[in-house]
Amino acid sequence: MPIIKSAVKRAKQTIVRRERNIATKKAVKEATKAFLATPSAATLSAAQSAIDTAVKKNILEKNTAARRKALLSKKAKEAGVKLTAKKAAPKAAAKPATKVATKPAAKKAPATKKPAAKKTPAKK
Repeated sequence: MPIIKSAVKRAKQTIVRRERNIATKKAVKEATKAFLATPSAATLSAAQSAIDTAVKKNILEKNTAARRKALLSKKAKEAGVKLTAKKAAPKAAAKPATKVATKPAAKKAPATKKPAAKKTPAKK
């Protein structure tokens, strides 16, 4: 067991993070197994969501997640399962667009060159 105060804190944080990571990995495994047991659009969506969450939390590598999702999609295709895309509901109380007056961009004056500075002859 560490003696230094900061090392003690670090050890405690490591334990908490490890438990959190294990829980996320377990959620991915359970969701995947649930989909493989009964392929449906809902279980496929849940499995893909769990994988995306693990990537977001840096528990799974991005390419690993892509591979796993591709395998799930392949199994879904074999089982005849299709994901239905959710359509965004229109906003009921949309505020009327108010036009904000914007200041027209100022025109740039043509660039004028400054006269070159005269060089003094070098002393010999």
